[in-house]
Amino acid sequence: MHHITHHLKDQSNLKPYYNAATQHEFLTAAGTLSLSPGRLALWLGQDRIYAAHAYPRFIGLLISKIPFDGPAAEEELNRETLALLIICLEGVIREVAFFEGVAKEWNLDINGWIERKGTRDYTAEMARVASVGSLEEGLVFLWAMEQVYLDAWKYVKSLLPPQSDSEDDTANAIRQLTNNWTTPEHFARRHHGHSHSAVRAMESIWARVVELEEMFWPEDGEDTRSSSKAS
Repeated sequence: MHHITHHLKDQSNLKPYYNAATQHEFLTAAGTLSLSPGRLALWLGQDRIYAAHAYPRFIGLLISKIPFDGPAAEEELNRETLALLIICLEGVIREVAFFEGVAKEWNLDINGWIERKGTRDYTAEMARVASVGSLEEGLVFLWAMEQVYLDAWKYVKSLLPPQSDSEDDTANAIRQLTNNWTTPEHFARRHHGHSHSAVRAMESIWARVVELEEMFWPEDGEDTRSSSKAS
C-alpha cells in the first residue's frame, strides 16, 4: 500500500483542504497555548465517542472482511492484516484510558457534551466504509485517519513555546496530549496492484477523510453552546 499512500498525499488539488484539516484554528490555538479549557474538554469528549465506540466497531468490521480461504500466498498477508487490526484495537483501549487520565489530571470535564454534527458525520462515514467498502478501502480509510491526525498534532508541536513553570492546567494537558500523539504508527502494507477504478475510489476516501477531519475540530466559542448541562 506504500505507493498508493504516497500518491494520495501528493495530490496537489487537495493541498489547501489538507492544510485546513491539519492547521485548523483549533490546532493553532492549542499550539500557542491559547485554547480554552472548555473547548479542549469539548473536543476530548468528542474524541472519546470516536475512540471508545466508533473506532472499535470500524476495526471489527474490517476484521470480518479478512478472507479465510484463498491462495496460500495470500495467507501470510491476511495474518499480517489481522495482527495489525488487533494492535489497533489494543491501542485504542489504551488511548481512551490515556486521555481520560489526562482529563482527570488537568481538571478537564469531558462528560456531558452534546455530540457534534462533525462527530456524527465522521462516525457514520466510518461505519459506511467498513460495512460496504472493500477491505482495501477500509485500510486506506484507517491509514488516512491516522495520517491526518499525526500531521495535525505535529503542527501543534511545531508551535509550542518553551515550557514555563507558570503554565496552567490546559497548557499542561496540551503538552501531554501532543507528546503522545506525535509518534508515527506503522500500518499494513498490502502489496497488490490497483485498477484505475480502485485508485479513484481510494482518492475519494482520502478526500472525504480530509474533509471530515477539518469538521471534527470545534470552532471558537462552540464549547459554550454544546454542553448538555446548560440545557
